[in-house]
Amino acid sequence: MRKIKLKIWAIFMLILVSMQTMANDVFTSNRTDFRDESIYFMITTRFYDGDPKNNVLCWDNQAAQIETKDPCWRGDFQGVIDKLDYIKALGFTAIWITPVVQNASGYDYHGYHAMDFSKVDCRYQSGDGKKSGDVMFQELIDKAHKKGIKIILDIVLNHTGNFGEEKLCKIFDRDTQLRNQAYIDACMIPDESKLGSDYLSNVKIQYPRRLALMKNTDGTNHDIHNYWHHTANNWNWDNPSRWMGQIAGDCVDLNTENDEVAQYLVDCYGQFIKMGVDGFRIDTSGHISRLTFNKQFIPQFTALGKQYEDKRLNKAPFFMYGEVCTRMNDVTYRGQANLSCYFYTWKSDNSLLNAWDGSKSYWDSQELPEGAEPVGPQELCLKETTSPKSENAKMINGAWHEPDYSQNSGFNVIDFPMHYSYNTAEQAFRLASGDELYNDATYNVVYVDSHDYSPGPNDTNRFGGTDAQWAENLSLLFTFRGIPCIYYGSEVGFRRGVVIDKGPNGPLSNTGRAYFGGYITGDVEASDFGEYKASGNVAASLNHDVAQHLIRLNKIRQAVPALRKGQWTTDGCKANGGIAFKRAYKDSYALVALNGGATFTDCPAGTYTDLVTGKTYTGSTITVDAPQTQGQLRVLVKDWTGGKVGEDGPFIYATSPQSKGDQAYDGQEEAGTTWNEQAPIQSATVSFSQAGGSFRTESINLTATLSEDAKSGWYQIQGQDKVNLTPGESVNLSIGDGMNFGDTKTIEWAAESQNGKVKNGSLTFKKLDPNAAITVYVQAEYAPFVYAWTEASGLKKLAGDWPGTKMTESEEINGEKYWCYAIDGIDKFNVIVNNNNGGQTADITGVTGDIYLKYDGGSNAQKVDAPVNTAAKVTLSPNGGDFEKTITVTATLSDNAKSGWYKIGNGEQVALTPGKPSTFTLGADMLEGESKTVTWSATNAEDKAKIGTATFNKKAEVVIPTPTGIFAYFLAPSDWSQVDCWAWNDTDNFTGGEGHWPGVSCTKTGVKKNGLDVWMWKYDGDLTTAPTMIIFNKGGGQQTKDLAFENGAVYNHDGKTNETVSTGINQVGSKKAPAKLKIYSINGQKVAEVGSMADAEYILAPGVYVCDGKKYVIK
Repeated sequence: MRKIKLKIWAIFMLILVSMQTMANDVFTSNRTDFRDESIYFMITTRFYDGDPKNNVLCWDNQAAQIETKDPCWRGDFQGVIDKLDYIKALGFTAIWITPVVQNASGYDYHGYHAMDFSKVDCRYQSGDGKKSGDVMFQELIDKAHKKGIKIILDIVLNHTGNFGEEKLCKIFDRDTQLRNQAYIDACMIPDESKLGSDYLSNVKIQYPRRLALMKNTDGTNHDIHNYWHHTANNWNWDNPSRWMGQIAGDCVDLNTENDEVAQYLVDCYGQFIKMGVDGFRIDTSGHISRLTFNKQFIPQFTALGKQYEDKRLNKAPFFMYGEVCTRMNDVTYRGQANLSCYFYTWKSDNSLLNAWDGSKSYWDSQELPEGAEPVGPQELCLKETTSPKSENAKMINGAWHEPDYSQNSGFNVIDFPMHYSYNTAEQAFRLASGDELYNDATYNVVYVDSHDYSPGPNDTNRFGGTDAQWAENLSLLFTFRGIPCIYYGSEVGFRRGVVIDKGPNGPLSNTGRAYFGGYITGDVEASDFGEYKASGNVAASLNHDVAQHLIRLNKIRQAVPALRKGQWTTDGCKANGGIAFKRAYKDSYALVALNGGATFTDCPAGTYTDLVTGKTYTGSTITVDAPQTQGQLRVLVKDWTGGKVGEDGPFIYATSPQSKGDQAYDGQEEAGTTWNEQAPIQSATVSFSQAGGSFRTESINLTATLSEDAKSGWYQIQGQDKVNLTPGESVNLSIGDGMNFGDTKTIEWAAESQNGKVKNGSLTFKKLDPNAAITVYVQAEYAPFVYAWTEASGLKKLAGDWPGTKMTESEEINGEKYWCYAIDGIDKFNVIVNNNNGGQTADITGVTGDIYLKYDGGSNAQKVDAPVNTAAKVTLSPNGGDFEKTITVTATLSDNAKSGWYKIGNGEQVALTPGKPSTFTLGADMLEGESKTVTWSATNAEDKAKIGTATFNKKAEVVIPTPTGIFAYFLAPSDWSQVDCWAWNDTDNFTGGEGHWPGVSCTKTGVKKNGLDVWMWKYDGDLTTAPTMIIFNKGGGQQTKDLAFENGAVYNHDGKTNETVSTGINQVGSKKAPAKLKIYSINGQKVAEVGSMADAEYILAPGVYVCDGKKYVIK
């Protein structure tokens, strides 16, 4: 009889187990409502390292990464694949991973700094390079689906990083070889035609240059298609300007109201929908308006989801939820519905959607400086301020009712107010009183903390509650409305209470984004959600009290549809020291008591089974008892036949807590790892000694060098034959001969790598008139100040110290005043316009030609087209000034003139033809010191004449022959007003020796080279040896490194150059004897000081001179 009873009991248990297995099978195969899911959120690179060969350092903070043996790019797709069974063992059915698109920033391991939305980041690919990032991601999706796990991909629509974007603003070529990724100069090859030839050599200008190309921050309209926002310079988190402002230096805000931008994002992210991702989490959604979402993204992603539903698990509808950051304990953010989470769950007004014009033709017609007001569809976005209310999340009269989704936007949200209130379950639960503001709050994604924030007010640290506090929060999270989500490591108290994100300041291992993989090494095999076998550290983690609590909560939630997607009420619920509520979904009905027992009234008829204890209850009033401990739970389910779910644990139990043993780790859970330390391989390229730009000499000499690792390469000067190059060797070339002032010439080049990849490029040179100036014109009511500078070789101020120079009035054109300031001898500079009273514009950088600005007298200057002047005029180039010997002047009558002329002094008038330049030469018949005035007149079509003058002064010419002896030249940085020299060899010092640092002063020659002053040092002593080393310094301050001396060489701050100086100084050294004789021109101007008249013959041009009251003739 006993054996029969045992057999019956065994059969009963088998049936019970089979029933639970079948229930789980049904749950797994029928999951099409995303509320059925529970989400495990990870930063992919910090979760688990499945392939150490692809570990890579971030560019920033490398010392900390090396010291802790913790490369930022450590976890990978293979790591997620390897630990799918761990996530399934915890009971989670969906994984939310951080963005996977190609990133670029100094600390981009998290994925939120996109530079190419169309590609998966190469740092996720397999170590041997045979599996690209795309292939690996597809493999992850497919293998997760085979285990019944969904993949949620984090995407960013609001911004790019600050390194441009492959289609929207391409300013870099990305080399995707893994070994190059830790080296910014190896993997990010700048486009110098856009960023400038000095980009790599001057760190200070790099970020402003990049930003200006996207945001027009230098006053130039680079973003001609308006792919980025140019509004809300001073955006405010607490008003709608946050939809159109740049939230951080490495998050450059896209103009998502531009249809072309939106379609590009949809096309790029649509590729992932085609791959089979099950949903999107959309980053920084609160920085995009609801109207924009409803017009540009939600319908498009929904349609793609429907089109490719076969790729998703169970063909479930595509799910989207967004981050609307509202860091406060209130459902409505600072009294503004349109900035609140719930606002995004509602449809937009059709009249606004129908009025939308975000077309290419519209945006291409707009020229918007940074700081402009919202225009076009951006203005429409500001008109949405209110939303309806709904009972979709709440039971009515104690029962479930059919929800009304007629006004649902199709977009769901992270429940930020509830997340921010999860210091205790009670505090979070109170936030649900505002659920009627959401379209359906049962779709809200809810978590305690994340990679950004935790419950306030100490919201920048991972939640630091005890295991019991975590248990309490999780018990509410998994039984109350919403989709539960936890951040990786929370299941074992990982990095509890530490700062979440310090940026590149100290090691990641000390933050809430530390590497977790050491805690889950070992083997785990999950036969079902929450059912597994494990060994090693992963077993210790699964045995942790909080992990066991999660496993049981997942099982309970998965067993009861009312807990997953039911409406809720507190009517007829009285808690005994904790929280109590009812949940209902169709015919599924549950009573929930948290942190103790409760009494429930008006319960529908039926038998209620407690899934924690297995006890049953009947009657319209039900009282359930439970220990009043944190995390304690009672879930009474109507007409449940499955009995108790899960085993008693440390926080949920019938009478006493039960903990698992074997929670100890092996001591290696915090161990470091290896990373790719191979030296970078540079892409094959052709480098030039000057990367384009302008020059003011007759010609310019260049060198072209094909990189050593190249297979082949060539360059070709416009109009000339192609020249083949040899890897590693430099060749000389020259351009400029035969070019007129203003002409440009392009050099094309190509370099082929050993793998056959060809890189092409070009650089353009422009020949400028050396006497021409660049003029800044400013339209303003009152004369502004202009501050100008260049940083080509150190800071050089071009208009004096701040606030610069007050501009002079140029002329009135068409009723507007234009003020001007001319800058000579500089090819490229930057300006700030200001009022000398606190108001100033942003930096207007990269000025290379005449520029016209409209200034409001405060902080805004807008670049405008050159005004059309109806007055006729004659332009003289140069427009007066000093010269030596002779000077050629070009006079050009404006095209709108009827007639015009010029005359020299009292000479005859010379008629000019409109638009046709005429040249003349001054000086041949002038004495040194003599001046001549050129007068001109121009008459327009209305017979209005305008007259102007320019005065030219002939200066004495001093011919300086090439020096002899020991000498060297130095091209001084623009901020060096003094240059000293220190030269020596093993036995002798040529500049004073010990105690005489910084040496002897050099002589400024008056010659410029590449815009820099040429200084000369010449040795005048009696030593018979020669120096072997030399240092140039700024009077003992800044200095060069020790440089190898080469007689007659030209040096700059970085070392010896390939430049030559054709004009030098003879008999001029660093120690000059006092001159005895002063030489004057015939009209009394001093032209030289010499030791004897014999010396004068070598330095003066032929002519008549006066010395000591006597006339001398030099032939």
